[in-house]
Amino acid sequence: MISVVIPSYNGAETLFQAIDSVLCQTTKTPLEILVIDDNSTDDTLEKMGRYGENDRVRYIRNETNKGASASRNRGVQLAKGDYIAFLDADDYWDPEKLEKQEKALAKTGDVLCCTGRELIYDQEPEKQKIFSVPERITYKMLLRGNVIGCSSVLAKRSVLLEFPMEKDECHEDYLDWLRILKKYGTACGVDEPLLKYRLSSTGKSGNKLHSAGMTYRVYRELGMGTFRSLYCFACYAVNGVRKYYGKGKKRGRD
Repeated sequence: MISVVIPSYNGAETLFQAIDSVLCQTTKTPLEILVIDDNSTDDTLEKMGRYGENDRVRYIRNETNKGASASRNRGVQLAKGDYIAFLDADDYWDPEKLEKQEKALAKTGDVLCCTGRELIYDQEPEKQKIFSVPERITYKMLLRGNVIGCSSVLAKRSVLLEFPMEKDECHEDYLDWLRILKKYGTACGVDEPLLKYRLSSTGKSGNKLHSAGMTYRVYRELGMGTFRSLYCFACYAVNGVRKYYGKGKKRGRD
């Protein structure tokens, strides 16, 4: 079984596109969806009623607002599947996403797989970019730039229990992938834009300066000294500029 963990806070506007994109997956592996409502104040609870008779969808509500990391961790803990896929409430998947990742994991024996993504700007819907991923991702490669989109990940549940996300004050997913690859060596990538990722100006990554500070804290959390942290951050920044302004494949809408 694959358990899909969807943390959501006031995400009713886009949550159901995310859920439906999971229900439409072509994989033959049984699926369950765990919607972790982080104490939303919008109408998420009322709208979840549309899935009331679907036994593949489980709705869990936090009694207090705990943040994305704690919500994902709770989903991993409650999951029944041997594999976990993360999906944010404002993202959605191509129907073949999980099936193609299962094949990649079976071929490589890795514990984690990610995919390419199509970036959609919420303020400029006509502006899109496609970002690729390497077929093999190493720890050293990942230090130079985070090519693993959280909503694209499919990973062994046992590994995510071993390395729970802990630091909301930094890029907690990036920190987690680094810790996992430092122990397990490599991850595999499916180089197709199977994730549709909305970039919000109000999200963590929307504020470039704040995001930069969180990236630097990732390296410090890994135990690096100031000099090495600054070096890794400089590499990350250069790769980030290339990614967003050079390498990304632009695609406009007619």
